Amino acid sequence: MAVRHELKIEITPDGEITIKVEGATGAECLDLTRDLEEALGLVVDRQKTSAYYQDEVTAEETVKIGED
Repeated sequence: MAVRHELKIEITPDGEITIKVEGATGAECLDLTRDLEEALGLVVDRQKTSAYYQDEVTAEETVKIGED
């Protein structure tokens, strides 16, 4: 199952743009916004949420078929 990432973009009346990433952990959020940030201009502030400091989650499953 694919992980869903969501970008919430807010543009204020004075032109300030805020991008919030949901569904990403670690530095993955920076990868998701890099192209958009470069297209919009200079980043003046970056606030990392607790999700930034979490390890990326890897799901693994082991299935044994047959006799024990």
